[in-house]
Amino acid sequence: MILATWSREPLLDTEDVAPGTHVTSLGADEPGKAELSPGLLAAARVYVDDVPLALTSGALGTAGLPAETAAGTLREVLRGMIPGRRTEAERTVYTPVGLPAQDLALAWAAYQQARQAGRGHEYDFLA
Repeated sequence: MILATWSREPLLDTEDVAPGTHVTSLGADEPGKAELSPGLLAAARVYVDDVPLALTSGALGTAGLPAETAAGTLREVLRGMIPGRRTEAERTVYTPVGLPAQDLALAWAAYQQARQAGRGHEYDFLA
């Protein structure tokens, strides 16, 4: 499930998200924006792009939750340092604030894999 809104009120709470569901919430990228309730964040295994930013500008800070609410960062999951999900019933949440360098690195990796697999279409946007 993906949310990408400008909401300043939580749109989803724990009872709205079935066990085993993953939620990516892109809207909480500045103070005061909130797509997910504090209850859902506390009940899920939460990943962020940067813990200090998540506390000052992201979902954790808006919800008033401590740093310990974050299980870790996307980097740690991708490098195999921490598990993405411990059980099939566990709810997981990725709620980044937005780090452009990280976005570019992930987009480049996805692009390279798509090219190697012969998938997708290339466009010349400057033509």
